[in-house]
Amino acid sequence: MQTISYTDSFLSILPPVIALLVALATRRVIIALSCGIVTGALLLSNFSFVDSGIYLSQLAAGLAWDDGAPNWWNLQIIIFLLLLGAMTSLMTATGATSAFAEWAKKRIKTKRHATVTTALLSFVVFVDDYFHSLAVGSVARPLTDQVGVSRAKLAYLLDSTAAPMCVLMPLSSWGAYIIALVGGLLVTHNITDMTPLAAFATMIPLNFYAIFALLMALVVAYFNINIGPMKQHEKNAEQGQLFDEKKGIPAGSVNHDFEADNGSPLGLVLPIVILTLVTFASFVVTGAAALEEGQAFTLLAALENTDVTLSLVIGGVVGLLISLGFAFKQQLSLAQLSHAIWVGVKAMSPAILILVFAWSISGVIGDMETGKYLASKLDGAISPSMMPVLVFALAGLMAFATGTSWGTFGIMLPIAADMSVASDVSLILPMLSAVLAGAVFGDHCSPISDTTILSSTGAACHHIDHVATQLPYALLVAKISIACYLVMGSTGSVIASLAVGLLLFAITIATLYHRQQNSALALSSK
Repeated sequence: MQTISYTDSFLSILPPVIALLVALATRRVIIALSCGIVTGALLLSNFSFVDSGIYLSQLAAGLAWDDGAPNWWNLQIIIFLLLLGAMTSLMTATGATSAFAEWAKKRIKTKRHATVTTALLSFVVFVDDYFHSLAVGSVARPLTDQVGVSRAKLAYLLDSTAAPMCVLMPLSSWGAYIIALVGGLLVTHNITDMTPLAAFATMIPLNFYAIFALLMALVVAYFNINIGPMKQHEKNAEQGQLFDEKKGIPAGSVNHDFEADNGSPLGLVLPIVILTLVTFASFVVTGAAALEEGQAFTLLAALENTDVTLSLVIGGVVGLLISLGFAFKQQLSLAQLSHAIWVGVKAMSPAILILVFAWSISGVIGDMETGKYLASKLDGAISPSMMPVLVFALAGLMAFATGTSWGTFGIMLPIAADMSVASDVSLILPMLSAVLAGAVFGDHCSPISDTTILSSTGAACHHIDHVATQLPYALLVAKISIACYLVMGSTGSVIASLAVGLLLFAITIATLYHRQQNSALALSSK
């Protein structure tokens, strides 16, 4: 059906704004997303109820079947979630989760040990953000639960080490995608003195948000710094309430009426390790198979062409088979196996429902051309020294409104390159880095971001609780990043920018830690 164009209208931002306001007011994600979707449908159809109904039906159908073929990206993500849910449930049913928790109690005795271990796992599992949030969540949850770390804190650590790590690593699905985009821009603007990989490597120290988000996660894990709503969640966790029980069981939680009492920690570790190795191998194999005839094989070329979701499904199937092997070893009956798999699948249904609605509103936002409208607000007369920070802010706003980092990359990287070439070509890499940083920042803050949703699922935390508790940390890192980009635009010095960022980061952490210590002393003296 024909829809109305809102490229040049502020109305294009109405669906995401309404979804956000309703989410904040009701704390009901599905209701909020539904309001945004319906608003967009009415606007696109000029408030025709019949046309709105047709549009919504086409939107829903497109989630599973698009352009005459299955929408494998969406379908395979859902399949992977179901496989991981079944695998996690089998780990619990075989007693592996409890055995791993008992093993961990002897070695990881404090919150600091559990949270730092979780944060450091980002440096091991960085091949893909979806995979990181779900796989690390499965391993870390027993560690953090047994020492009284809230699920909100776990979700923050997962989310703040997923995209920031992936966006800095060339050997990741993100790195390969970015290198491909940057390579095209270098060719477009006839920049021949650097390769796409060299450009990406040069951009790494300029991605200030990703760098300081990782540092913030490590520092928060080590010093247990709690700000904003996180304070209450951590206080509740100390009393044994890991999540808000009034809201029910969050997505990703698995509860059984049966659990074997002779489980092995290997029953949790081995399926995750095998899943990780098989998934990475599948990234390489599917990427190599997609190379054009005559194109030389390299690891980066393979990752650039890899089928991410198919690789996740292959890894998930193998991981589930390993878990089934442990279940057979434990001599679980067919009824117990079936029940465990059903419980795992059911545990993932709330996350899948949120994801489906998030994909739907992303489709609406795309049809409303929200990203193009926001990009058009950049003024060509901006001073070159201010361009990096403004591009960072706009990319953040776009990713927040659309819920997608990769979509923001696709729209904003060409715009940033055009702006820098037209004014000061030496700013092209800082500008491109600012887009990457802003997109990750917006992704962290957005309640409709895939990674935000999957981090909530991996931690078994209520989604809006995760959004609310992560936001203060993300805003602090964004402020530091803004200062860095201001220095970068004014001086052109990477060292000066990082020095200013590190100084501000140290002052911020010292202030927060001092306040927290004073507050703790005040409470203990009462």
